[in-house]
Amino acid sequence: MDIILKFVEGVRWEHLITSALRILLILAVAWAATFAIKFAMQRLTQILIQRGQEAGEVPSESAKRVETLVRLLRQGVMIALWIMVALIMLREVGVEITPILASAGIAGLAVGFGAQNLVRDVISGFFLILENQVRVGDVAVVNGTGGVVEKVNFRTVVLRDLSGVVHVFPNGAVSTLSNMTKEWSGYVLDMGVAYKENLDRVMDVMRQVSAEMRADEHFGTLMIQDIEIFGVDDFADSAVVIKARLKTKPIKQWEVGREYRRRLKQAFDRAGIEIPFPHRSIYFGEASKPFLAQLSERPIATT
Repeated sequence: MDIILKFVEGVRWEHLITSALRILLILAVAWAATFAIKFAMQRLTQILIQRGQEAGEVPSESAKRVETLVRLLRQGVMIALWIMVALIMLREVGVEITPILASAGIAGLAVGFGAQNLVRDVISGFFLILENQVRVGDVAVVNGTGGVVEKVNFRTVVLRDLSGVVHVFPNGAVSTLSNMTKEWSGYVLDMGVAYKENLDRVMDVMRQVSAEMRADEHFGTLMIQDIEIFGVDDFADSAVVIKARLKTKPIKQWEVGREYRRRLKQAFDRAGIEIPFPHRSIYFGEASKPFLAQLSERPIATT
């Protein structure tokens, strides 16, 4: 009993009450900061979703991408907040936090060296999602490999190519990324016709086929505008090449392009426009007789 009385008498009640009030104040401020962070994150979510919809992004995909980003931000901010609160409270009760900070710095340095590739992948994935460089369902070429994007995580991007092969790329190792279906897509057409054809007439037929497809109930909804004919692009060995482009909704360029080629072939057949096949003419020079003449003058061997 005497020991307890001595302990109670030795307690500095004024200091204890002051520290307790400070701790309560710190907890109250942290609690208010938590609500402020949640409100700010909700507001940020609404702004990002609205911007995604204004950019033509699918609402479900926009919400999924924004929720992933906001969740990561919220977790990071909350962890940092409560670590600071814990350190301040320890200091208020008389615990020296300098060794703790030094130990945390050494531990963080060791973890950083051991998991630097993981950290690089996560940071790269964060900016990949934040900047909306690629989404699930896009057709993209990553490091030279093309396919449909099946997953976009903070650590990896997952593609499935036309053969069904799944390719997994760590985000930190992505050196080149080409998105073929962002906002709109294009189908580039190199159309070869015979040298004897009237090119203005050929281009008129190409525009007519495009106009027919724009009036189609199904394909018209997939095309953003009429065909863009850039003009004569090359004089090939057997054909004059006309370059054009069909502008479509994302990932619809191949469906529209194949149908356009089918209809264009039928229109060329009706108009009598020749799509040439490769052929070569052999020329022996002016001093030489034609090849058939040389064959006819060659003596016939008799036995």
